[in-house]
Amino acid sequence: MKTRHSAPAALAFAVSALSPVVHADPDVEPVRTLGTVTVIGTRPTSLPTQIPTTIEGITAQEIAVAINATDAEDALKYLPSLLVRKRYIGDYDHAVLASRASGTGNSARSLVYADGILLSNLLGNGATFTPRWGMVTPGEIERVDVLYGPFSAAYPGNSVGAVVEYLTRMPDQFEAHVRATSLGQKFDVYSTDETYDGYQGSVSIGDRFGDLSGWLSYTRLDNDSQPLVYANKLVSSGTPGSAGTAVTGAIPGKNPRNQDWLLLGTTSQAHTVQDQAKLKLAYDFTPNLRASYTLGWWRNEAERASESWLRDANGNPFYAGTINVDGRSYTVAATDFAPSRGDLQHFMHGFSLKHASGGAFDWEVAASLYDYDRDEVRSPTVALPAAETGGAGRLTDLSGTGWNSVSLKGAWRPEGVDHIVDFGYQRDDYELRTLVSNTADWLSGAPASRFSAFRGNTMLQSLYAQDTWGFAADWRATLGLRAERWEASDGAISNATSTLSFGERSATYYSPKAAIAYQLAPDWSLKASVGRAVRMPTVAELYQGSISTTVIVNNDPDLKPERSWTGELTARYDHDRGSLRATVFHEDTRDALYSQTNVTVTPNVTNIQNVDHIRTTGLELAGDFADAFVENLDLQASVTYAHSRIVENDNFPASEGKWQPRVPDWRANLLATYRMGEKWTTTLGLRYSGKQYNTLDNSDPNGFAYTGVSEFFTVDARVRYALTQQITLAISADNLNGDNYWNFHHYPQRTIAAELSMDF
Repeated sequence: MKTRHSAPAALAFAVSALSPVVHADPDVEPVRTLGTVTVIGTRPTSLPTQIPTTIEGITAQEIAVAINATDAEDALKYLPSLLVRKRYIGDYDHAVLASRASGTGNSARSLVYADGILLSNLLGNGATFTPRWGMVTPGEIERVDVLYGPFSAAYPGNSVGAVVEYLTRMPDQFEAHVRATSLGQKFDVYSTDETYDGYQGSVSIGDRFGDLSGWLSYTRLDNDSQPLVYANKLVSSGTPGSAGTAVTGAIPGKNPRNQDWLLLGTTSQAHTVQDQAKLKLAYDFTPNLRASYTLGWWRNEAERASESWLRDANGNPFYAGTINVDGRSYTVAATDFAPSRGDLQHFMHGFSLKHASGGAFDWEVAASLYDYDRDEVRSPTVALPAAETGGAGRLTDLSGTGWNSVSLKGAWRPEGVDHIVDFGYQRDDYELRTLVSNTADWLSGAPASRFSAFRGNTMLQSLYAQDTWGFAADWRATLGLRAERWEASDGAISNATSTLSFGERSATYYSPKAAIAYQLAPDWSLKASVGRAVRMPTVAELYQGSISTTVIVNNDPDLKPERSWTGELTARYDHDRGSLRATVFHEDTRDALYSQTNVTVTPNVTNIQNVDHIRTTGLELAGDFADAFVENLDLQASVTYAHSRIVENDNFPASEGKWQPRVPDWRANLLATYRMGEKWTTTLGLRYSGKQYNTLDNSDPNGFAYTGVSEFFTVDARVRYALTQQITLAISADNLNGDNYWNFHHYPQRTIAAELSMDF
């Protein structure tokens, strides 16, 4: 499939030596020019005017035709080297973005923006600190751009993996859209054989009134996931003898370490109801000066259910106590099958004032805020089935958590010389607030006494400058520098009776960047890029530990930031029907941040630590072709090989020489779309990920088990029919072949969707 970045009237999007200049009109022949990516426009966006790195993208039309998109992250599904760990439709707390040299446990090694507003949750690093994907719905996406690597000075060190920018719709005239989708998943794993259903509906309207334009949208998702967690006991932990209640139903198996264990039942089978609304306003003071405001609202009610497979002699389900299986007794705690309820409401605000003319000087002032207005999760401390009607429990409240950003950006094009200078100032503030309270009624009771609490702030202030210079007819170079001042403060941890504070931290770092591009021939270009990235510790990583008597233990007050040098060499061939690209990449990271066990101290300590040295080298091949091989057939394909190894790790020597967790050796995607006349399109998508591990010492070779990470091969399909110019129907299937694969939790099995769209 040939990627065409269709642009509104206010936006000119020009791609350089590494891909052709792309016009909004598909009938206009692309014109190739030397340079890095050039972006000029008054739409709010995080993109600098010059992008000295590999960039891939997808447009709204391509998503509508070829992608089974129920969540915003689905737009990334077939882009090279990317994987989003989406466990089910509407997964709001574990959908981590992985990239070339970063796995699905490293959420802080990528950045996600929507119209320049930061969606990445940089309060922590891991499965529960995922981008706020729910603030963007597939129907409002105009275009998605992905920048690979930390080669632009305009971004902090979290860009070491990738930067994703969603540009959403703003109308030039009246438009309205209605979309309804029915969902169904057949899931058959262990003792679960069920069909899980859902639906999604959205409505949006936009118009322009002279210089004022507006957009209003609402989306609701109601969906049931498959079971995500499995209660289990190691066989070796059982006590031989006849103690306990004799039960049946436990399923024997092997865990990821190939140890014998028993699976007792499921937990965290989620029913999620999500509402999202968006108001966007823009006012054009002049053709080149626009003010924009965005208000986003996201609400989620989630119920996570549990099911025990254990049955006593009378056939009754068993949830807590001592059981006996095959002559061994095990203790089943009340929390092993604990259900939970979540009630979340988040708000997002974004404002920008942007002057974009392509002249001598352009500038932008932007500010955004993401607020956890309400974020409560309730769980019982009493066992099922009594917990079904209430009882004692705990309430986890994250109210007051959030982040805000302010940025000043400029682009200067001095007259008479071929230079473009991007520069700016950014300030990002993060606040994490967690209060866990006891409650007499876990279903609806008020918070009572404190059980625990946690808090902390970080702030990053940055200055950057980047000069792109066309120093010869076929050459263009980019040099940049980013200076960052990082501060961590107000950290504290509490138990039921006391509160202790952490020490404050501050540091300054400098990250140079460089790239050079050469137009080898009219259709061929070469580019080399190198950049340093400093990924600061997040609040959750830095302020870790617990209280023992009157001191904080299991904390590393000297935790260092990740420091990476990344380079890539790219050759690209552009032709009338598409492009081919080959990129060799290398990343050398010192002091990588991972949870591990320090075996050099007694007793051993497990917490977030620095892994001394990780090195990744790989090759990425990507291509897209329109009318490939036969007329009306579009192809988009990529293959990535990554050799990612832990070179040095003094605290855990057993990991040295082993694979970096959750970075597979091979990844591959293929998306083929065939147009049958004016009304029908059919799409086939293939996705493959190779062998990987979840542990630093690679002691988990059995990836096809709960908590394991496995290879996978899935087949997706989509058939779309344009009933009229305004009405389209689509039938789609994800994982059509029913592959059984894991990334700690089980991924969805075959999921079928029927979709009706009306556009006016």
